Amino acid sequence: MARIRAASFDDRMTLVEHLDELRSRLIFSAVALVIVAALCFWQNHLLLDIANAPLPDDVEPLTFSPSEPFLTTLTLTLYGAILLTLPILLYHAYAFVLPALTPTEKRVLMPILILVPVLFVAGVVFAYFVVVPAAIKFLLNFNADQFNIQIRAREYYSFFALTLISVGILFQIPIGILAVTKLGIVTPAQLAKNRRYAILIIAVLAMLLPGTDPVTMLISMLPLVLLFELSLLLARALGRPSRSLRSDLEPAEPPVESTG
Repeated sequence: MARIRAASFDDRMTLVEHLDELRSRLIFSAVALVIVAALCFWQNHLLLDIANAPLPDDVEPLTFSPSEPFLTTLTLTLYGAILLTLPILLYHAYAFVLPALTPTEKRVLMPILILVPVLFVAGVVFAYFVVVPAAIKFLLNFNADQFNIQIRAREYYSFFALTLISVGILFQIPIGILAVTKLGIVTPAQLAKNRRYAILIIAVLAMLLPGTDPVTMLISMLPLVLLFELSLLLARALGRPSRSLRSDLEPAEPPVESTG
């Protein structure tokens, strides 16, 4: 396996070398995922307690076959491993595309990319303590007197894990806003002018969350809209892209032919 390192902009790598680097990063990510999955399976009872905490005290997930407890625990273990290793996976995805960025672009984007794991963790924490409990409370009490409501373990744990991962990824919205404004692709004024379209996109993304109901959708939208507005304030505070970056991005003017 080739040594994993971040290539520089000036490196000239062949297609085989790019594929070899991609293979190395995929293998490293897979090994990390397997190791974390083994640790999660070793502590599967703790993982189950954490996942069951948002449920009411008198509700216990059900299984309907002899193999379902084992398979459900295995599924939750995999979700937990993905959740814990996602920052590593995001790092390797960024490091693989690093050669496409100029040194100036890297200098602009590196401080912004530090926020990626911070915002992801913030999204997961918000989903665990706010979104999931609100969704469970609303869904379990909706027409509760008309149904014998039970929770199947496999479906609940999938809903639980996918909601945490999805909200964590949605909390990356400020990263995209700061990146496109710092690179000079759009200006904060243009984003503010089209704020209603941004809020519409956020509403659609919140609606696509697993098992989302109207109440949970609104709860998920609130921090995303606040993050969008905060990103606009930060983009205005950081100012326009630097002169060196604008010179890198602007196409070179064609030479003027002499008429003499």
